[in-house]
Amino acid sequence: MALSAAASSPATAPVSEARFDAEEILALILARLDDDKAEDIVTIELRGKTTIADYMVVASGRAQRHVGAIAEHLVEALKERGVKGVRVEGMPACDWVLIDASDVIVHVFQPEVRGFYNIEKMWSGALPGGPASPARG
Repeated sequence: MALSAAASSPATAPVSEARFDAEEILALILARLDDDKAEDIVTIELRGKTTIADYMVVASGRAQRHVGAIAEHLVEALKERGVKGVRVEGMPACDWVLIDASDVIVHVFQPEVRGFYNIEKMWSGALPGGPASPARG
């Protein structure tokens, strides 16, 4: 028997019906990145700058294997928590993995690839609102 969304209160809603705001997703992502020893984690607030997401998180892994493990663990954590529609690009090569978690977009790079594309400068410097802020979650 399926529960309707109207019949269940937010406190008793099954995980599959849970709704997350951008800050909850961001907190989960930052905690998971920290657990997996991602390096140089930066959070960029995108609200008012674009409609693609509310936040962008940029992080580095030490090597291809580390980037892949960070991305895999992050996707698993998001899905286990009930975040719907998580999409991933770049897993076969693991030089640059993009994870779209709806209101938060995560880029996990190898350091040399991150330096080449310089996403932080593109999104924080070219847009109004100031510089990117290092994440200390």
